[in-house]
Amino acid sequence: MTTHYLGRVVLWMTGALLSFCVLAVSVRGLAGVLNIFEILAVRSVVGLFIISALLAVRPDLRAAIAARKLGAHLARNSIHFAAQWAWTLAITLLPLATVFALEFTMPAWTALLAALLLGEKLTPSRLGVVVLGLAGVLIILRPGLESFQTTSLWVLAAAFGFAMSMILTKHLTATETTMSIVFWMNLMQLPMGLIGADSLLFPLRLGWEHVPAVLGMGIGSLAAHFCLSNAMRFGDASLVVPFDFLRIPLIALVGWWLYNESLDLFVFIGASVIIAGVLWNLRAESRRPAKDGALMAEADRNAGAAGV
Repeated sequence: MTTHYLGRVVLWMTGALLSFCVLAVSVRGLAGVLNIFEILAVRSVVGLFIISALLAVRPDLRAAIAARKLGAHLARNSIHFAAQWAWTLAITLLPLATVFALEFTMPAWTALLAALLLGEKLTPSRLGVVVLGLAGVLIILRPGLESFQTTSLWVLAAAFGFAMSMILTKHLTATETTMSIVFWMNLMQLPMGLIGADSLLFPLRLGWEHVPAVLGMGIGSLAAHFCLSNAMRFGDASLVVPFDFLRIPLIALVGWWLYNESLDLFVFIGASVIIAGVLWNLRAESRRPAKDGALMAEADRNAGAAGV
């Protein structure tokens, strides 16, 4: 992979990491007022509003939301919604670092599924970053009996669901623009969220003090998936997903800063192991032969069509 395209993966995944942290903090801000389905519905409404406003001022982007694989979009969005529901529930009940740490069984599932379903090559560095990432997770989490409670099992189920949605996202990037992926995600997941709402009047329970959390849910989710889809466009799933390991030390700092959640030496030791694995993989990927020029040109054209 050329340094040019590797740099794009790093850039987009940095945006995704920051966006997912904003999303987690926003969930905490709404948890006492809305149920999980209502929180996810708010996310979809804000996302659709932003996309609609963008399409209104940029008519040239309207063709970018055309869907060629509605069935694949529906499968991806249904699996992702179920995983997001489980993840959101856990965010309200467990420390942020614990949730993110347990979630990172996902790269192992993604690497395996990418090899089985997408035919991606499992290089030593890609396997190594998964192993080191999981080792870093175990160092941070130091799992004992208290970690394996019902809520923790929800996170593990969500991790598998996220891995499946990652594979479907990678599949969709072959024909769909990034704008199309995030548009159909929000449109399809809105009714899924409304089905579980206590009442369609639930927005009336929100006050002005909840505006930052509402905006954080919508903007954070939209930005996270926009960045993630673009990262998938320029890199293999087994390269992109291990970057997510960096969310653990980052969210641990956020939880310590905002919610006084415990932060100790093991977080930094684990983070060092995770970062070592990511840097190893980056160096190995930068030395791999570049992808076929036509494929990379197609990735550039699709990204341009999405307004990237």
